[in-house]
Amino acid sequence: MRTLAIDCATEACSVALFANGALLDGACRQLGRGHAEALVPMIANLPGQGRADRIAVALGPGSFTGVRVGLAAARALAFAWNAELVGYPTLALVAAMAQAERGAVPVAVVNTGGHGEWFVQRFAANGDAISELAALAPEAAADQICEALVAGSQAAALVARRGSGEALELWPDARALLQLPDGTLLAEVQPLYGRAPDARLPDAQR
Repeated sequence: MRTLAIDCATEACSVALFANGALLDGACRQLGRGHAEALVPMIANLPGQGRADRIAVALGPGSFTGVRVGLAAARALAFAWNAELVGYPTLALVAAMAQAERGAVPVAVVNTGGHGEWFVQRFAANGDAISELAALAPEAAADQICEALVAGSQAAALVARRGSGEALELWPDARALLQLPDGTLLAEVQPLYGRAPDARLPDAQR
């Protein structure tokens, strides 16, 4: 079985192709913007143009646009290839990457959110989430996060604000898909935006 992993929910855009539990090839680029233009060529550069029996896509949270771009591409390819489609939470992958580097220890993941907020979630040493996903102001995040190890794009900022702990500045990378704990891949593929949308309908239309 081949699995194609797609992750473009954050500033990073990454793809990876796995076969029989091993990484065949992959790439990760720090884009900031332009995921829609970069993603399909990155997939096409994989062996066999990335064709797979299963597609795993990041569900977010992150950029609204990035989450939608990844989901749209994954759904289209799954339909075209008659492939199984699964999803995974972005912060869970960052936690798994941190624990692969530092060992089985509790970790808090802190990623860039919108409007100056951070996406925050805490994970146990076995990789299970032990708090709900939240979008918090930096001062609230610093007050609530107690784990010594903090990972993610805002890890250094949180550790500096809190004044203690170890920061691992990490962005999700599809090449690390196999580091996710068992049971993380979800059959229900729905976006995890982490906060309410910026645009709202007028009261009369809601």
